[in-house]
Amino acid sequence: MRISVFGLGYVGAVSAACLARDGHDLLGVDVDPHKLELIRSGKSPIVEEGIQDLVRSVVANGRLQVTNDVAAAIAQTEVSFVCVGTPSSPNGDQDLSAIKRVMSAIGAALHTKSAHHIIVLRSTVQPGTLEKIVRPILEQESGRKSDADFTVCFQPEFLREGTSIKDYDNPPFTIVGVREGGSVEALRRMFGHLPCDFLVTTIGVAELVKYACNAFHAVKVTFANEVGRLTQAVDVDARQVMELLCRDTRLNISPAYLKPGFAFGGSCLPKDLRALNYLAKTRDLTLPMLGAVLGSNRAHIDHALEMVMKPGVRRVAMIGLSFKAGTDDLRESPLVAVAERLIGKGYQLRIFDSEVNLSRLLGANKRFIEESIPHIGNLMVDACREAIADAQVAIVSVKSPEILAALAQHTNADLAIVDLVGLPREQIKCARYDGICW
Repeated sequence: MRISVFGLGYVGAVSAACLARDGHDLLGVDVDPHKLELIRSGKSPIVEEGIQDLVRSVVANGRLQVTNDVAAAIAQTEVSFVCVGTPSSPNGDQDLSAIKRVMSAIGAALHTKSAHHIIVLRSTVQPGTLEKIVRPILEQESGRKSDADFTVCFQPEFLREGTSIKDYDNPPFTIVGVREGGSVEALRRMFGHLPCDFLVTTIGVAELVKYACNAFHAVKVTFANEVGRLTQAVDVDARQVMELLCRDTRLNISPAYLKPGFAFGGSCLPKDLRALNYLAKTRDLTLPMLGAVLGSNRAHIDHALEMVMKPGVRRVAMIGLSFKAGTDDLRESPLVAVAERLIGKGYQLRIFDSEVNLSRLLGANKRFIEESIPHIGNLMVDACREAIADAQVAIVSVKSPEILAALAQHTNADLAIVDLVGLPREQIKCARYDGICW
């Protein structure tokens, strides 16, 4: 294919060189004359393992050329990748000035082009950037309609400086965000041979997934370093601790716990986080991330309460009370915290949890109820239908087949639902639906 790449920094230079290596005709576009002259002479504008030899090769065989003429680049190619920088503004926001300039120039060039053109944004941008900023600029400058006269899509990159060519050839996946019904066949031709899944999603998901990935990488580095400082302070080898942690690929290094949902609780996580932070305090250590986890968890409980109170009604059903479905453990259950807050605010509450039978509770669970919420027995009912019979809002944290069947049968058009578990919405009739994170 005939491809133009706007912006010849790390992402643009590596993408252009690798696409040219794979047999496509590339035209690199940049405003920096020094970068253009380097590439014309067969030299790479970046320092990267293998990039010098690759650029020399693709320039020598004519697959990679460069220009500063945007109109010529658009006229001579079928697909354009935009890989310009989005640095931080002083207030922390992203600086989109380079994207706006490039898109304005591309739009002006499209004004005189009759053939359909594909614009692929690869720069890391916040959700909504393509739809609210990029697409309007292109339509305004070109006088043409998106989807009809040209296509815009988003393809996040996952290249690390220092290993970007290896990452290009072995990505975790190829993700393309496009409007519903949009074609991505041109991109599939370019990237479908790579040894990974080719995934098509919405533009917003594609824009945000790169931020989520980078934030997760930062969290992992910070977690390992905070554990390292703590283990060093208590004379334990952090390298051995983290090596063993990473050997657990069922819970630790896995998709476990990485699904949006409700707050954590139970007899282990809260108390162990508190103990870990206290241990750090006794060694005069500050662990900002681990120290903020419980506060973040409380904020998530607050978020659920705000959703319950939003409709402005008073009769509430709670389907589920234990900290996790399938257990009767109420210790530090975030749902107990929700119940306490609602009771304190004067809400009329009915609770159903098939696993929590007050007459069967023993030991710590029984003591917890007697000491913390002794009046809970008056609020619990024996069936899901009883809980939601007169309710105006239902908080649902269980989706067993029995609960789903009861909700499908007994919910009605006057009921608002706050979903904490991901209910199959097509089975539930309700006036208003709110998911805790969706």
